[in-house]
Amino acid sequence: MISLDNCSKYFHKGSVNEVFALNSISIDIDEGDFISIIGSNGAGKSTLLNSIAGVFMLDSGTINVGNRDVTTWPEYKRAKFISRVFQDPLLGTCPSATIEQNMALAKKRGQWRGFSRGVKAKDRPMFQEKLKMLGLGLENRLQDRVGLLSGGQRQALTMLMATMVRPEVLLLDEHIAALDPKTANQILRLTEEIVGEQELTTLMITHNMKHAIEFGNRLIMLHQGRIISDVAGEEKKSLTVNDLLQKFYDSSEEELVTDAMLLA
Repeated sequence: MISLDNCSKYFHKGSVNEVFALNSISIDIDEGDFISIIGSNGAGKSTLLNSIAGVFMLDSGTINVGNRDVTTWPEYKRAKFISRVFQDPLLGTCPSATIEQNMALAKKRGQWRGFSRGVKAKDRPMFQEKLKMLGLGLENRLQDRVGLLSGGQRQALTMLMATMVRPEVLLLDEHIAALDPKTANQILRLTEEIVGEQELTTLMITHNMKHAIEFGNRLIMLHQGRIISDVAGEEKKSLTVNDLLQKFYDSSEEELVTDAMLLA
């Protein structure tokens, strides 16, 4: 489904601030994989997602998604089949537009939008039905501007919009980090439900080791742009937070151990 072959990315190459963000990463991701990605600050987690999304081009290596070589494709072209939810609830929606206007735009992802009316009456029952699954009462607020919603409501709407048209790949970049614990848990459960129902190929960055263990069928740990652990199936199910900490210790790098303790 997704294949990264010997992918590397530098920032500020050749300067005193040079950062080797991805270090010759190779990985194969099967269709339907739900991968939790953890690692210390600067490990390359967001760079990995940005590379898949096409935010910037690699310095070397190739990326294939669904039998397409997308290595040189711009972000807008990949967005036809790759959806993304960001950490900031303010991203991913248009605050000045209404809930139904935002959903109408999401419904046309990857299509030519033309000059027809933005919100069609026949779509409203479908919008309401989808919003009901959130349990937030938003199905009765279709004409409310999205800017009036709370952070949790907005992030829930963003999750819904990102998957209204089933994407081939869903990228979640710490999408609950800005939320309070109760709301974060609600969004995680919503994520699990949507990913499960649509069998989405999903990569989710998290700084919470418990969440990394609980959610998804596969767990990848990054450090300094390298994959230092990749576990799946029964091995992942049996993991504990202490096991993950031990993997950091086993790397025998003091900096990595220190960062690992901050993640616990």
